Amino acid sequence: MAQNTIGRISAPGDRPGRIFLGGGGENYREPQELLLKYANRHGLIAGATGTGKTVTLQIMAEAFSRAGTPVFLADVKGDLSGLAKAGSEDRPLHPKLVKRADQIGLTQFEYEAAPVEFWDLFGEQGCRMRASVSAIGPLALSQLLDLNEVQEGVLNVVFRAAKDADLPLVDLKDLRAMLQEVARNARSYATSYGNVSAASVGAIQRRLLVLENQGADLFFGEPGLELGHIMRADERGRGVVNILAADKLMRSPRLYATFLFWLLTQLFEQLPEVGDPEKPVLAFFFDEAHLLFDDAPKPLIDQIEQVARLIRSKGVGVYFVTQNPADVPDDVLGQLGNRVQHALRAFTPKDRKALRAASETFRPNPSFKTDEAITALGVGEALVSVLEARGVPSIVEKTLIRPPASQIGPLTAAEREKILAASPMKPIYEKTVDRHSAFEVLSVEAEAAAKAAADELERTEKAKAVEKRDRSYARGSRISGRKAKSRRQTTSETFFKSVARRIGSKLGDRIMRGIFGR
Repeated sequence: MAQNTIGRISAPGDRPGRIFLGGGGENYREPQELLLKYANRHGLIAGATGTGKTVTLQIMAEAFSRAGTPVFLADVKGDLSGLAKAGSEDRPLHPKLVKRADQIGLTQFEYEAAPVEFWDLFGEQGCRMRASVSAIGPLALSQLLDLNEVQEGVLNVVFRAAKDADLPLVDLKDLRAMLQEVARNARSYATSYGNVSAASVGAIQRRLLVLENQGADLFFGEPGLELGHIMRADERGRGVVNILAADKLMRSPRLYATFLFWLLTQLFEQLPEVGDPEKPVLAFFFDEAHLLFDDAPKPLIDQIEQVARLIRSKGVGVYFVTQNPADVPDDVLGQLGNRVQHALRAFTPKDRKALRAASETFRPNPSFKTDEAITALGVGEALVSVLEARGVPSIVEKTLIRPPASQIGPLTAAEREKILAASPMKPIYEKTVDRHSAFEVLSVEAEAAAKAAADELERTEKAKAVEKRDRSYARGSRISGRKAKSRRQTTSETFFKSVARRIGSKLGDRIMRGIFGR
């Protein structure tokens, strides 16, 4: 039955227009299939840690790729890199895989690697992914920085002022320069945009510093990601599986959630309307989906709901992967028509409440109680409900998930590096382009202003020096005049005093001679 060869997988799920998820029913012989026609109606993969969510994601990514649909997914633990390598090229199939294939009626099973492109926001384990500050926008950036309402308002002022002044915000130094510009000229900006306080600007600057210390400065920049580069097919017509290395990125969960939400938004804004195609133009898997919604403000939740509701008409299927359906807001959860629910554990009253809520989202099966079945599922088992003809959810069914054709577990560092070295995307995104943007423009203006101020100061100093010299000259002239006048008065006085002395002397002699009878 099982052959140790590499080639196309032949299985019930390979029927045209269908993805074979596994076998259901009492003996696991009933094929559980996802119709590609309804695969853009979004989906959910949920379950406790260790119940098989990652393998389910892996087999779905393989199937979409075989159908010619590109895939984008985040690899949180590093396990999904195994998609790039056939399950086992040098040894027989594992007995457990053989047994499972036989149980679900997988009549012919062969190992096969998927065409993979590795990406990394930090450029370490894949091609560098970037986005400009302007592309991220003030709403998502406010969520990323965890700003309050006032600070978010200031950030909106900064973005609007930069746009009106034609100052591109590409990287973090552009944003910092624009914040400083608005703070310095707060009074002039207040007339057109509203008040901007120095305290709010300072708070935003501090948050940016924290973000930069987490490595986010490597993400903000150019060249930005072109959507066409994640929507490619290989020479055999298989969709390329784009794997974002997220193990390091998960240390900055807000950056992780913000980036994936930005990417969804870009898809929504740039892709044309296609209605309901025969298969999705892209399958997007959002692992650790709760990070997108934790503490998210209402405007952001509303925007996520809008994107989830409308992006299906662009041909994009979004699949949220999380531990519990309760992690996803009800308005978003209601948009998810295809569901794979792995085991949940109910140890607390809160867990039991979440379990009941999860079971109520399925169309009941008279053969079993859904809430009891969820807790009794084994590893690799799941409850599956997908959209059938006319988009109606199928009755929930216990399903044994099919084994993957690619390797279970991560590649070695050498294997990943070999694939990355041959990537056609690497030379495109390898080097950062630092073009003339807000920082450069404002720096030139600041230098010009500083030079003008220095020149003005120099002119002022020179004018003061000339004025001081003139005052000194004038004062010297007055002093010289006073001294000359003083000298003239002394000569006159001397002359008159001499005459007086002579007259006095003669007069005195006469008086004396008269007294003494001389």
